[in-house]
Amino acid sequence: MSTDFRPSASLEVLRLRAKLLAFARHFFDESGYWEVDTPTLSHERVIDPNIEPFIVPSSANEQLFLQTSPEFAMKRLLASGADAIYQLGKVFRRGELGRLHNPEFTMLEWYRIGDTHHEQMNFVEKFVTAFAREVERQSSVTPLSSILSPQSFERLTYDQSFERHAGSKVLTRPTGEIVATARRLGVSAPESLLPNDRDGWLNLLLAERVEPHLGHDRPTFVYDYPASQAALARVRVAGPVSVAERFELYVSGIELCNGYHELTDANTLRARIRHEASASEQDIPEPTRLLAAMEQGLPACSGVALGFDRLLMLCLGADSIRQVTPFPFEIA
Repeated sequence: MSTDFRPSASLEVLRLRAKLLAFARHFFDESGYWEVDTPTLSHERVIDPNIEPFIVPSSANEQLFLQTSPEFAMKRLLASGADAIYQLGKVFRRGELGRLHNPEFTMLEWYRIGDTHHEQMNFVEKFVTAFAREVERQSSVTPLSSILSPQSFERLTYDQSFERHAGSKVLTRPTGEIVATARRLGVSAPESLLPNDRDGWLNLLLAERVEPHLGHDRPTFVYDYPASQAALARVRVAGPVSVAERFELYVSGIELCNGYHELTDANTLRARIRHEASASEQDIPEPTRLLAAMEQGLPACSGVALGFDRLLMLCLGADSIRQVTPFPFEIA
């Protein structure tokens, strides 16, 4: 084991990080949100089979989970009468390690009653721009020109992003044509990806041919995802297809945040969990307390989860989140 005790980020950057954590809290406080502090340990686990939580043994018959997101607890607060809330703190996800990932990272997550995902896109743009201006004010670094572009953030539908960067829209196309497009573009697929796994092929095309081109001239929102990728977002009919009312923001080809016009119907969530469990062949326990909150009455709301470490990394022009955090996993 190494005896190098020093942080991976410079003390200058860590002092700036402290100031920007305070700035983020001030921005949300001034915007009418109030900060909440939900548990790090939970009895209920994330329902997304692609996110693996850390399991903490509690007793012979019980397991607890380190939170991968404060979403469930925050929605319980919304159902109890909270109106506009945010949380800025640590979350934990197994198997996530790399230039843009660390098993423990800082998440800024917020919800507001009555807002749609389009209104949240407006708010995200204001916050990210203000954050970049604060970086510029507090340091000698000039943030990425794309973040401080004089133009407003770009907004593309999921279909438009594929049409621009992969050659065609995809929402109404048969799965076989999507597979053919991936092969025509030279995208290498893992052997485990089955020919009928529509979302798997869409995600592969997105990662290999679309995402790398997003958000270079200016930050880019991608919204109206396939209904099959709704997760905890609402779905609406949009012409010949249904779309999920969710968005992601990209800067320099990197996903910075995602937002939902939140699903509020408990029965729909139960059906999605059953479908996901069947499709992934995994046991996905129902989040009983979240479902109880939804049945009691989760108001119409929208929510956003933003990676604070990535935002700071992008604003400083760093190559890795290790340059903006003190002790990443390898030296924690």
